[in-house]
Amino acid sequence: MSQQIMDTMTARGRGMSSIKEAVSGWGDVARLLRGGDGGAIVPVVIPKDQRGLRWTSLVWFGLWAAISGLLLTTVDHGGLGGLAIFVALVSFVLAALWWWRSSIVEIEEGTVGVLTKFGAISGPGLSPGRHYLWHPWARVAYVVDVTTEIPYTAPVLSSPTHENVPLKSIEFFLRFRIVDAIRFVQTIGAGNFDLVLSNSVQDAIRQRSRQVRTESAYDLRGSDVKDMQDLLNRQLTRYGVQIMGCNIPDVQLPDQYREHLATRERVAKELVAYEKEWELTRKRRIDTLLMEIERSKKVRDAKIVEVQASLNKARKDVAQMLEERETEAQKVRYEIETRARTNLVAAQGEAKAQEQLATAYRDNRAVLGYELARRRLDVGAALAEQAPRPVIVQTDGSSGDSSALSTLLMAQLLPGMVEVRGTSLETNGSRSAATPPPPSARRVQQAAGEAAAGLVQRAGKGAKGEA
Repeated sequence: MSQQIMDTMTARGRGMSSIKEAVSGWGDVARLLRGGDGGAIVPVVIPKDQRGLRWTSLVWFGLWAAISGLLLTTVDHGGLGGLAIFVALVSFVLAALWWWRSSIVEIEEGTVGVLTKFGAISGPGLSPGRHYLWHPWARVAYVVDVTTEIPYTAPVLSSPTHENVPLKSIEFFLRFRIVDAIRFVQTIGAGNFDLVLSNSVQDAIRQRSRQVRTESAYDLRGSDVKDMQDLLNRQLTRYGVQIMGCNIPDVQLPDQYREHLATRERVAKELVAYEKEWELTRKRRIDTLLMEIERSKKVRDAKIVEVQASLNKARKDVAQMLEERETEAQKVRYEIETRARTNLVAAQGEAKAQEQLATAYRDNRAVLGYELARRRLDVGAALAEQAPRPVIVQTDGSSGDSSALSTLLMAQLLPGMVEVRGTSLETNGSRSAATPPPPSARRVQQAAGEAAAGLVQRAGKGAKGEA
């Protein structure tokens, strides 16, 4: 315990923060809370109460004056009695003003006033602003800063590491704030809180340093100390204090170990220098290879451009040739279409001519058929006129004259009769021409006309079928 106290005193000599409470008048409360006192942090100020009961002397004087005035009035000294009563009234008024003025209390912004009556804390505390303490024994015992985050520096000496190597010092910085002024002044107070906070910080730092190895002690600088903050909050919450943040800004190793570490750092730096040199050489070689690759890529790109240009030219030539061939094909197609149209027109004209020719041929054929039929009829009529006529010999069957002898005789007589009839016809040619033909000849002519009409109709149907 004595060693820890000695370490604490040594640390205070090396810049450890100290916390205390100060006693001052109301005019110095704000200065002490904001700027401290002699380098010490002052979160609590005990204001001097200058009210007292001195104002009651005027009350007693007024009572004496009032009684004296009443007595003087009863003994026929009215003037002196009235003056005494007036003095008593003035004394009462001055006492009341003194009492009113001394009851005014002004609490600074960001602070809380702890009110006591008969020495006991009364109420939740006075908020910032003006208050009137009418009770004669009501006093503001403490003015506590509850909004400022108070910085606190606590260097810890001879903190051993995991290998039990004592570090020269570990500087610890934290910020705390008093969240419950009543609990703070009731349970611990500013002076005792300084000792409790320094011991808690040293225990937390020693626990942390026990977890690290000596070669990695510098890693404590700026490391995450959230666990230490939680530990301190658990320890200080019952005092109405909250740790807002903390960190380890600096760590110092022992001199001997620092020399050893300096040697290791020098070797490490040389190793780093060699690695950097090798990295530079490797980078230079890589850059050279990359330059060669880029040069090859440029050459390749140039060749690709040339090939692309040749390909574009070939495509252009092929496109031009195809366009020329297409133009020629279009020209040939137009010629073929023109020739085809010409041939079609000629064929159509020839077809029309053939159609007209066929129509004319059909008409001529019908006429020729008619003429041929008419001539046939004329020839038939002439032949019918010159044809031999049958002679019908009617015999009476009942007579029984049907012998062969009669038949033979008739056969010998008929030719002579025919020749005589022919001669008569030739001599009477003029008469026969004027004489209408016999009925048989007319029937032959009518049959010939019907035959000619049928031929004409068949010829007309045949022509329509051909068309």
